[in-house]
Amino acid sequence: MLYLKTLIIVVQLLSALGVIGLVLLQHGKGADMGAAFGSGASGSLFGATGSANFLSRTTAVLAAVFFVTTLALTYLGAYRVKPSAGVLGAAVTAPVAASAAPAAPVASAPAGGSAALAASAASVPATDVPK
Repeated sequence: MLYLKTLIIVVQLLSALGVIGLVLLQHGKGADMGAAFGSGASGSLFGATGSANFLSRTTAVLAAVFFVTTLALTYLGAYRVKPSAGVLGAAVTAPVAASAAPAAPVASAPAGGSAALAASAASVPATDVPK
């Protein structure tokens, strides 16, 4: 799995550098007027308009490769929940429900004060949770 992640990262890095280089090589929208007055675009390897099509298509392909590798790295590096070791190194368990422990005192309390006692017991934080 580590080799696959490394390979995807290398492909992503190369595609990112390729996109940066190809974007810098392309002419802007204002370069068309300069080419009309003999800037030498027609004498290039790809012809007058061939380089623009080649560079833009190659940029689109490299951008798609970058996008796919980013999604692949996100999928492979998904966060997996592991139990925490806690401060002292012991596994932390879920706290016991607050309503289960004070059930006996609430039943023996008078009817008028049972709602207030239950509300105060529910708002008390658990003592076994580290702070």
